[in-house]
Amino acid sequence: VQLQASGGGLVQAGGSLRLSCAASGDIFTIEEMGWYRQAPGQQRELVATFTPRGTTDYADSAQGRFTITRDKASNEVYLQMKSLKPEDTGLYYCKATLFRVDYWGQGTLVTVSS
Repeated sequence: VQLQASGGGLVQAGGSLRLSCAASGDIFTIEEMGWYRQAPGQQRELVATFTPRGTTDYADSAQGRFTITRDKASNEVYLQMKSLKPEDTGLYYCKATLFRVDYWGQGTLVTVSS
């Protein structure tokens, strides 16, 4: 499974960005797919994900500001981020889980200036 993330950039606080993640390869049994963030000097943490049950799960910090969506036909997952804050800065990674194995895409950098 290959994951290609895009959409990061520099934005002012209060602005918006939309991240995209395209999955290719043996994707028919993806169980879970979502977004994680790694801030400078911090551990990678969940931002938003589609669970194996098909529901969505958000970090408290993302709830109400970020929305995860997906297009099953094109095997893409998106993260719409609004009202961005400087603390949202970090590398955003797309992750997919198949047969309990995690696959990671390359990070896409989001920088929110104050």
